[in-house]
Amino acid sequence: LSSLRMVLSHYSRTEVFLFEGGTEMIEFKNVSKTFSTKTGPVTAIEDVNLAIPNGQIFGIIGYSGAGKTTLIRMLNGLEKPTTGEVKINDVVINQLTGAALAQQRHKIGMIFQHFNLLWSRTVKANIMFPLEIAGVSRPQREQKVRELIELVGLTGKEDRYPSELSGGQKQRVGIARALANDPEILLSDEATSALDPETTDEVLDLLLEIKRKRKITIVLITHEMHVIRKICDQVAVLDGGKIIEDGAVLDVFKHPQQALTKRFITAETDPTPQDTEIILDELVDQNPNGRVVRLTFHGDQAKLPIVSEMVHEFPEVALNIIAGNIKQTQEGSIGSLYVQLTGPQSQLDGAVSFLRKLRVETEVVSDEQ
Repeated sequence: LSSLRMVLSHYSRTEVFLFEGGTEMIEFKNVSKTFSTKTGPVTAIEDVNLAIPNGQIFGIIGYSGAGKTTLIRMLNGLEKPTTGEVKINDVVINQLTGAALAQQRHKIGMIFQHFNLLWSRTVKANIMFPLEIAGVSRPQREQKVRELIELVGLTGKEDRYPSELSGGQKQRVGIARALANDPEILLSDEATSALDPETTDEVLDLLLEIKRKRKITIVLITHEMHVIRKICDQVAVLDGGKIIEDGAVLDVFKHPQQALTKRFITAETDPTPQDTEIILDELVDQNPNGRVVRLTFHGDQAKLPIVSEMVHEFPEVALNIIAGNIKQTQEGSIGSLYVQLTGPQSQLDGAVSFLRKLRVETEVVSDEQ
């Protein structure tokens, strides 16, 4: 009995801290995970160190097999690290067992890629299920479900079954169910990868709304840079079980350090990178004396007439716009523009220097001079 009181006392103090909020809610310290297989040990996660601030949307991106799911499952104790510590508000999750672990999981919601709904239950009954398990009274369950159905935009569909819903609607049910116990942390395991682009954006907008209204911390894993760019505050790039790069999303987009990160970003900022490459090759063949330049604009730069100023400053330089776009992150806009410059060498050198002086990131992709 005294041990039970200690556990309840410990978690009452923890919940007060969670409610008040902290600087760093989640922390991975020197975390590694090795699985034993018939062919020998396999390292899924290797020496990961991450700090995830309270109230942010933190994205973990990597290709299939990078270790993303293993990492996120450590947060609710479904996987335990072989070495290292996983902390949530100074509680070491991998040291918890039994009632203490169950109590911690109660404050962590999970959204799944393939929805994981109970097909024999209606929308309302699916959302109510975790409340039933938690022993919440019937009137309180009814009230909570009404609030959640309105929050996720499913009013009028309470009595439908999963088979009668679209993919996006099913995921909205999954999100509502994950929020039923008022978690402080929401985990998203490739929640949009089974959805079409338009529905993906709708679900991402909903997650943003939930974060703003509930001040909740969201940790999501994905292989789509679009998801990271659209809603995340920070990102970590996972490759072969290792964090190879992390930081604020806009900073990573502006200055990617690793080749894998650059590939992810190029796929997102260049809408048709293969088509762009073909056009670049054709232009170089047609005009071998030109210079192809990739310009990257950040924030208010994307709204300024920088290119026209460059043309005005160097009238002997002819400019051919190849491709371009502007994307929005949570911290500001980022634009990408491919142009071909032709003219005297001195004028081309001056034009490139002029752009760089205006702090436009200028990469010479092809220079046949």
